[in-house]
Amino acid sequence: MGIIVKPIVTEKMTAITEKRNNRFGFIVVPSADKQQIKREVEALYNVTVVAVNTMNYDGKLMRRYTKSGVVSGRKSAYKKAIVTLKEGDTIDFYSNI
Repeated sequence: MGIIVKPIVTEKMTAITEKRNNRFGFIVVPSADKQQIKREVEALYNVTVVAVNTMNYDGKLMRRYTKSGVVSGRKSAYKKAIVTLKEGDTIDFYSNI
């Protein structure tokens, strides 16, 4: 296991979930494929996954100005998965708080 890093709970993802009640987003390990993501979501949340769409994001280049000069670096690259569930299934991320 350990393919799902964390669920995406942002304004944009919440808007997508409200528009279509059966779509949820997750940040996943970059080496994971769609079948592994599907099995992991079904095992963790006891739902039926219909489709998985994935997107790879490059890390952003970041610069910071300091006393000693410009410090450059990169944010980590990541993979995002949008999971479509069977009609009627839902995931409640806030149930165990």
